[in-house]
Amino acid sequence: MSTQFIVSVFIFALTAAITPGPNNVMLMSSGVNFGFRRSVPLLLGVCIGFPAMFLAVGFGLGTVFQQSPRLHEIISVVGISYLLYLAWRIARSGEPEKARNIKPLTFLQSAAFQWVNPKAWVMATGAIAAFTTSDGDIYAQVINIAMIFVTASIPSALTWLFFGLGLQNLLSDPVRLRQFNYLMAALLVLSMLPVILDLLQ
Repeated sequence: MSTQFIVSVFIFALTAAITPGPNNVMLMSSGVNFGFRRSVPLLLGVCIGFPAMFLAVGFGLGTVFQQSPRLHEIISVVGISYLLYLAWRIARSGEPEKARNIKPLTFLQSAAFQWVNPKAWVMATGAIAAFTTSDGDIYAQVINIAMIFVTASIPSALTWLFFGLGLQNLLSDPVRLRQFNYLMAALLVLSMLPVILDLLQ
């Protein structure tokens, strides 16, 4: 790997990871509601789950979906249903009388979410198209890009989590906290709108 290649992929990965999206909404919401320590599994699920998904796509799973569009549609429907469940959990976490029964997302839940995250698919396919070449070892290229994504996703995820932590004092009022969580739940649902519209076409 050349230095130019590493820098180019890192800039792409950091820019794509730090811009608003479902992962960052969940990280900020978890920071507000559960604090840093209890949000670590979610953070690790994002930082490890996306590169793992990227490896699978880069190694050929994307071709399987192209050959079986129906399978991709089924996964999308399951993903939308799961995301609605996550949005419901975020909305409920703002209700003080029920908050004790709500737990932050686990590592496996957040890692699995990457498979139905539309932004993750755009990032994965975009990186494969832009940074892999047919005249080299495609598998080595995919592995190298995935490792760079790991290093870029950690500072991005921490930024959004700390942003949520910074809002804890502002949202110490139960009414404001509830309103914030309703807003985050709505943003999470809206982030899936492109997938929903694509399925309806």
